[in-house]
Amino acid sequence: MDWPGDFFSIVLAVVLGAAIGVEREFSGKAAGLRTNVLICLGAAVYTIISKQMAGEDEALTRIAAQIVTGVGFLGAGAIIQDRGGVHGLTTAATIWFVASLGMACGAGLYKLALILTLLAVFVLIGFRQIQRPLRRYVQKHKPKGVSDEHT
Repeated sequence: MDWPGDFFSIVLAVVLGAAIGVEREFSGKAAGLRTNVLICLGAAVYTIISKQMAGEDEALTRIAAQIVTGVGFLGAGAIIQDRGGVHGLTTAATIWFVASLGMACGAGLYKLALILTLLAVFVLIGFRQIQRPLRRYVQKHKPKGVSDEHT
């Protein structure tokens, strides 16, 4: 067991999950700080455990695939469809993404995890500023007679 490395992986997973979770919390999303931290931490722990159990065996990739499947189930639960459209897609994508951060931390891919966290925070915050005027433009220039249900 690589105690210092595994400990660092766990701490980094908490920090990176929190970075995403804080943005989601400020945005008022159901999957906020605690949820994102726990998803990232859980994925890191499962990855560390699978490394210990599998060694250099191909079983490591099978366990990682099961993490992705399980997190996909969580993400699906965050998506809500109603008459006004589909909601929660970004939350579902964030859940999926945060699990990948945890897996990267657990695998010791620290630089990758840090860079991807910075990019994700930029997408979540920065793209919101682009999305608002873009939606207004699309609504203003939508052809007459075309409803939201058919676009």
